[in-house]
Formats: sequence, C-alpha cells, structure tokens
Amino acid sequence: MNQNIKKFDSVIIASFLLFIALDVFVWFQVVFGKPPSEPRMYFLDIGQGDAELAVLPGGIKILTDAGPDKKILQEMEKIPALSNHYIDIGIISHPQLDHFNGFQYLLDKYQVGAFIFNGRADDPNVKEWPALVEKIKNAHIPFITLAGGDALRYGDSRVDFLSPNSDFIQSAELNDTGFVELLKGRGLKVLLTADTGFNIEQYLIQHLDVAADILKVGHHGSRFSSSDEFLKKVNPKIAVIEVGARNRYGHPTKEALGRLASSTSAKVFRTDENGTVTAILENGKLKIFTEK
Repeated sequence: MNQNIKKFDSVIIASFLLFIALDVFVWFQVVFGKPPSEPRMYFLDIGQGDAELAVLPGGIKILTDAGPDKKILQEMEKIPALSNHYIDIGIISHPQLDHFNGFQYLLDKYQVGAFIFNGRADDPNVKEWPALVEKIKNAHIPFITLAGGDALRYGDSRVDFLSPNSDFIQSAELNDTGFVELLKGRGLKVLLTADTGFNIEQYLIQHLDVAADILKVGHHGSRFSSSDEFLKKVNPKIAVIEVGARNRYGHPTKEALGRLASSTSAKVFRTDENGTVTAILENGKLKIFTEK
C-alpha cells in the first residue's frame, strides 16, 4: 500500500469510527426540503462501469463507485436529493478506472463527507488513481480503509461490508478485492457485488447470509460471475446490470443472463437498455422506475 495513504488514514480513522459507533457518522449535512422517510436506490447509467447511490431515511447519501468519466455528473443532477451537492459517504469498491475515475469530476462539483476504500492501491496500470488520492487529500476529506466484517450504521439503516477478507485483499486479481456491500434499511436489502466472481461468491454463500431484495449483478454480467448457487442464495426480486451499450467486453453475457433466468424469478434491468434504474420502498412495497 502507498505509505502516504497509510499515514493519511491513521490520522482520522479513530475519530471516524467513533462517529460510526455513535450512529452519527455524518458530521456535515445541509438539508434542502424534507428528507425521504423510506430508502431508495439509484443504479446510475454511466456507461460501462458502476455507480450506485443509496439515499437512506433521513436523507443520508452514500455513493458506491462513480463510473469511468464525467457522465456521473449529468446523472446525479437528475436526483432531487442531491440538490445541495453534498454526499455523506463515497465508497470506492476497488481501484479500477470504471469504478473510481468519475470521482475525479464529482469532487469539482460536490462536497463529500468521507471516502472509504479497500486499502489496495498498487496497480501500476491505473495511473489515474494517485491523482484521485491526491485530490481527496488536498480537499482534507477523511479517507478510510475498511474490509469485510466492518459496518456503517445510521439510525435503523446499515451497510455491512461482507468482503474482502484478509486473504482476498492480497489477491493479484483486483476484482477479488472489491467491496461486497449489503445495505439494509427499513425492510429493504440491497446486495452490491462490484466485479467479484465465482470464488468470492462461493466464500459468501458458505459463510454469510446474502439474501437480498435487489442484486447489483457482479462484473457487469460477466460469464465469470453470478453462479447458479449464488443466485439461488440471494434470491433477489430485482437484478440490475450496470453496463455500457455495445461495450467491447460483450457484457452482459448470454451465460450470466441465462443463469439469472434459470436460477431466479427476478425482474432484470440493464442500464444500457433502461437508463438509470430507481428503486423505492414505499409503504412496504418495492417500486421500480426506469428512464427508458
């Protein structure tokens, strides 16, 4: 790990975790209008990449990943809860361009209370990563390293980090290091799986409860993610694939789509076909809205 990052983390980690323990990890918030009383999720259409915004009861905003470029800005401008241009927590699932680089542009327009990442920053092929780290530090934004077993809490909502464990974080395959998050809020459970594949899925179903109402499909619908056994354990009502139109990887693959169809009864949405997908829990009922 970059030593500058380690030093920066150590300065603020204790105070940040204290805020979490007190259920007040947001130390700066500007409220415009009445905050939502029910959780909602936005799976943003940012092309070939990931970006998921959770707006928790009370108006707490957590953005996991921000896609590869500045398209994140135009998508976020459409969301009323972001009219104050403030995000409580930014989470970087792992340091690959299609997951983190949009934060470079977002920081020019938005204030962020704190960033969370997995501690891995040693891929020489990702030259944009040091620039983002420097931008976060120059803005004096806390930059926290978390791992599987950690959690964030706010009121009756929480984000559990299910992976990576101490073995996966050392993997030569960066996709193995990605955060798997289980968001829970007032009856809604959402599983975010970054770019994780079969090996991480097998670990999860052997050691943890992964059942969720909504599944963010792993690795944009790669043929190496979304195993039959994993999908049956998650048993989602809704599956969302974040993917760019006519991408060069062939995502989502016919294999992943086939397993989603055979192993779940989930309604499948794709950002390349449906645009941004919004999920809102209202009076105990899950409602889905799409742009297209």
